Amino acid sequence: MDFIRYAERSASLVNAELPDAAALRAHLADRVWLHRSVVDEDVRRLQQFQAELRGVFEASAADDVPLVVRSLNDLLARHPVTPMISDHDPDNLHMHVANRAASVAELLVGEALMGLANLVCDLGATRLGTCSETRCDNVFVDTSPNQSRRYCSDRCSSRANVAAFRARQRAAAAS
Repeated sequence: MDFIRYAERSASLVNAELPDAAALRAHLADRVWLHRSVVDEDVRRLQQFQAELRGVFEASAADDVPLVVRSLNDLLARHPVTPMISDHDPDNLHMHVANRAASVAELLVGEALMGLANLVCDLGATRLGTCSETRCDNVFVDTSPNQSRRYCSDRCSSRANVAAFRARQRAAAAS
């Protein structure tokens, strides 16, 4: 299991707009083998999970370590993960977070929770964030060496930098 990738996918899941099964398939564009298994119930369950998981990112952004840990533990208790060794490629045995009979929602929830739980244990509970760009409410995973990430994307970082530059220009012109 690639826990960093799973953690980053959890942020992507929280940020995704999932009004219907087609949107979920679009979210899973790089995982086409899951498309045929997507059903409307997956969408409903993932919409609920998105709201629950956002609280973990918000608690981390607020440096509330006990709340991050408690929230993740509560989610792990409500959504048990059953890791299994996968042998679909006999030359590359590896772990999956759900058995073959799991729904798409169960798979995505399991990946998100295992990714975040391992990230919190390995890198710390304050490595999750919410975008600092005022017009954005996306979340992100901060794997930078000095824990300096503040924006969900280069686009939001650039937007904030341009806004700050323009504000300084206006202030200089006014004085």
